[in-house]
Amino acid sequence: MSDASTFGPREFQLVLLRRMADFQPELVEEALHALGAGRTDLREANRRWQAMVRSPRGRSALGRYRSVLGPPVATDRRRVGDLDVVARSWPVPLWPDLHFEVLSTPEGAVWNAWLVRVPGAPAPALRTVDDLEPWSCTVDEAARAFAPARPAEGSAPTRWRLTFTAPDTAGRPHEVTAEFTWGLLQRLLSRSSDLTAGPPFPEAAP
Repeated sequence: MSDASTFGPREFQLVLLRRMADFQPELVEEALHALGAGRTDLREANRRWQAMVRSPRGRSALGRYRSVLGPPVATDRRRVGDLDVVARSWPVPLWPDLHFEVLSTPEGAVWNAWLVRVPGAPAPALRTVDDLEPWSCTVDEAARAFAPARPAEGSAPTRWRLTFTAPDTAGRPHEVTAEFTWGLLQRLLSRSSDLTAGPPFPEAAP
């Protein structure tokens, strides 16, 4: 890795990859090669990040992102349901069309942190189940493409699940459960024709 005293955008990308390695090891290996890193770097970056998160004297969550990623490239205020939030975003070189976005209250309490599409970047064409390939879309893109979607907690922190109805290429509807890490699609957990209804994914998704 880089100098032991530094932890910057490169190391933070390794943290993102560490959470994705359980699902898409081949894609992660390609990404590690692009970063000039290996599995040891991956584990070390994650260890250091977890130490920062758990440190009783550490920065706030928002302060931590700022210290690691630098000044955000974009900052704007939004209304999400009944909440006023501040959205800050940073580039992610591994995924040029994505930004890492942090949503916080005006006072600075972090509400959410995930990967989102860069404004103006072409969005993926999501029409059928077969379009849902690993790393192809973000959680909000899938929720919008196949609305209404039902959200649920994922299998670990920084993971989300969505259940929604999507057609196959023949037009047959299927109930699909998809899992996302840091907001990026990793895998489909199920695909069946046993369709059920439920509350929709909140329109608050950025």
